[in-house]
Amino acid sequence: MSQLISYVNKNHSDLLQALWQHISISLIAMLITILIAIPLAIALINHRRIGELFLQITGVIQTIPSLAVLGILIPFVGIGTVPAIIALVLYAIMPVFQNTYAGLTNIDPVLIEAADALGVTPQFKLFKVELPLAMPMILSGIRIATVMVIGTATLAALIGGGGLGTYILLGIQTNNNTALLVGAILSAILALLANWLIALLSKVPLKRLGIWTLILVIIGLGGTISHQLLKPQAQTVTIAGKLGGEPEVLINMYKDLIERNDSKVKVTLKPNFGGTSFLFKGLQSGKIDVYPEFTGTVLQTLVKGSKIVNHDPEIAYENARDDLKQQFNMTYLKPMAYQNNYAVTVRRDTAARYHLRTISDLARVSNQLSGAFDPDFYQESNGYPGLRKAYGLNLKSAKTMEPSLRYEALADKRVDVTDGYTTDPQIKKYHLVILKDNKEFFPTYQGAPLMKTSFAKQHPNVVKQLNRLSGKISIADMQNMNYQVTVKHRKASVVAREYLQKHHYLN
Repeated sequence: MSQLISYVNKNHSDLLQALWQHISISLIAMLITILIAIPLAIALINHRRIGELFLQITGVIQTIPSLAVLGILIPFVGIGTVPAIIALVLYAIMPVFQNTYAGLTNIDPVLIEAADALGVTPQFKLFKVELPLAMPMILSGIRIATVMVIGTATLAALIGGGGLGTYILLGIQTNNNTALLVGAILSAILALLANWLIALLSKVPLKRLGIWTLILVIIGLGGTISHQLLKPQAQTVTIAGKLGGEPEVLINMYKDLIERNDSKVKVTLKPNFGGTSFLFKGLQSGKIDVYPEFTGTVLQTLVKGSKIVNHDPEIAYENARDDLKQQFNMTYLKPMAYQNNYAVTVRRDTAARYHLRTISDLARVSNQLSGAFDPDFYQESNGYPGLRKAYGLNLKSAKTMEPSLRYEALADKRVDVTDGYTTDPQIKKYHLVILKDNKEFFPTYQGAPLMKTSFAKQHPNVVKQLNRLSGKISIADMQNMNYQVTVKHRKASVVAREYLQKHHYLN
């Protein structure tokens, strides 16, 4: 408890911002859901076949994994809050529509016949008879949808939408249980408060409820518009990073270098953004401006053509740079010094028991061992699929797991093999053994800022500042910074700034 309180005190301003983002996303999604689902249910009261069809459609949408929905939406609406809100609306429509439709179509026929016998207008019957009688069911649907939306909104952090999911992801990636608990507890409290508020609103007369809802919508829209008009108009650069401590350290370095040397530029960071495909699509759509990418990933995953990566770092970089320019009109700045290559790791006891020193040794006994891999490594040709072909690797079982969790699973002996990067601090923390890539299968991975060429031309000073890191940062430096963030749970922004100050980048 003391750790939780201390963490909240140290990060209260960022937590408040994340909480407000979470509330905003959830509230907007629910308002849109209500404006769609309830009128649609009303319109289909007397069209039962169409109503049943919509019930089936909304039920099918519920079965689609939320991450798949986000991935489908990104090419069309980009990243950030917009695809998150659309996905939340799709998930929330079912309970609201289902309960509204059921409430309106299951009213006692005697009451409907009595209203018709009195000769009331359809509008009077709807607002004075049907909706009041169906209101308990409607509010029940809204309560279910609201709790669902607040819980699912944590996934918005994966695509730069912010919210409390940022802290849940941060906790998972850096093995920081305090951050994870803070995000999860605040999400749960928010869901309980929303549920309690809806219960209070159920006691308010329908007419007054409609008026107050309209007032809240007007105030919310007015406040948002005013905030946008009154806030200073600064030039904004959006920088995103993949999941994990190392990308977050790098993007914080980018931010400090840019803002320190140009007061007119405001850098917005989107850490723990997700996998390679999310980031690259975000860059293509213009939702983000810069993100650090590695040469091996560019050549193996992003560009078309030969998937063979030269083991000479300089040649690999030049190939990646030229292909990105030709195929996507993107600018790939010069890389840093360290190489964050893929590695295959096992526990020391496993290495000793099976006499493992190389990946070829592992292939010899792989059918007796199980593995857990990062999602990118599991599906990319330069990861597990390629290893199987190159070494004849045939593990007894292999599954995907979040980067930090796979190391815990290995240390706890739930799996025997996992992938890693040469700069990962968990290798040192858990005393793991890196197996030698004796066939030199893994390509060279050097990190460098990636951006659109149009952005690079419009922001020459940004390019100049980011190029200051080219040829800098050793493997030891990055291992230490990773260790500080992932194991010691220090803020990536603090660790990044300490490095820049120590090496006189901010003077």
